Amino acid sequence: MEPSFIPAKGYAAFSASTPLAPYAFQRRVPRDHDVVIQIKFSGICHSDIHTVRSEWGEANYPVVPGHEIAGIVQAVGPKVTRYKVGDTVGVGCFVDSCRECSSCKSDLNNYCLNGFTGTYNSLERDGKTPTQGGYSDVIVVDQNYVLRIPPSLPLDKAAPLLCAGITLYSPLKHWGAGPGKTVGIIGLGGLGHMGVKIAKAMGARVVVFSHSAKKQKDALEMGADHFIDTSVKDALVPWQGQMDLIVNTVSAEINMNDYFECLKLDATLVAVGLPEKPLTFHPFPLVLMRRRFAGSVIGSIQETQEMLDFCAAHAITPEIELIAPREVNVAYDRVLKSDVRYRFVMDMGRL
Repeated sequence: MEPSFIPAKGYAAFSASTPLAPYAFQRRVPRDHDVVIQIKFSGICHSDIHTVRSEWGEANYPVVPGHEIAGIVQAVGPKVTRYKVGDTVGVGCFVDSCRECSSCKSDLNNYCLNGFTGTYNSLERDGKTPTQGGYSDVIVVDQNYVLRIPPSLPLDKAAPLLCAGITLYSPLKHWGAGPGKTVGIIGLGGLGHMGVKIAKAMGARVVVFSHSAKKQKDALEMGADHFIDTSVKDALVPWQGQMDLIVNTVSAEINMNDYFECLKLDATLVAVGLPEKPLTFHPFPLVLMRRRFAGSVIGSIQETQEMLDFCAAHAITPEIELIAPREVNVAYDRVLKSDVRYRFVMDMGRL
């Protein structure tokens, strides 16, 4: 008799105030177009922490977080054509979308008008089955939402590309980072350090804005042309009107007007970091120079594959600290203290 489910194990949050703990649960058996992936590595994203602590709305406990997933195909459904057993693959921030709206039909499924299905803390398209993420040993995903990881990318370092990498690649590409452009990256953390590497590989002049002077050496070694210590009074003044594009990766409250003033005419500041509280700023700096304040969320499946191929071609990988899953709660505390250089990745083989 065929099994009705695939047993899975991992780490889950059971409430907003308790540590993550071991959790046994079930994955569906593969349907016609599904891929079964043995998870080798799973990155830790700050949004995991926001979610499991119900800081972005009440979580649907128990929650197995994780949307930076790298692994190996273990089995495929009978109608799968894109992957075979043994392929190295990844799963990012979503595992389905409506496939029918104008966004989905335009290869912009990250902007699905009916809402994409998050890799965790979401419901499948049936509206009742909860999704569980990559802090686990196995996952089952439709082949259309699985990414191919190029052989030259080590799996442990490929994992954070599925969120941190695409979160920066998408706005940098969309707003034209490249030769002759000056690009600012606010914050040198898990997101920001990827922005530095990708913008530099695109050919841009890269400026890092950070309140942590101790990160200057790292920023320059990653390819930044300039490092601005924003804790110094008036540090941004020399950069007024100099930037073609700024990407804000931090979730802390900062004075946005200071950064708007750094933009050229018709230039754009893009938010990818999400603060807990709403931002307050005056529109004068935007109005006076026709500047734009925009937002960007991850990237489509097509664009994420493009990003992986770009990173492979340019030998771009994140700076990671590899840990065992049992260290996840310590890692969360360290992320909140900015005590990681620059992304935690869990070795799920050590479950």
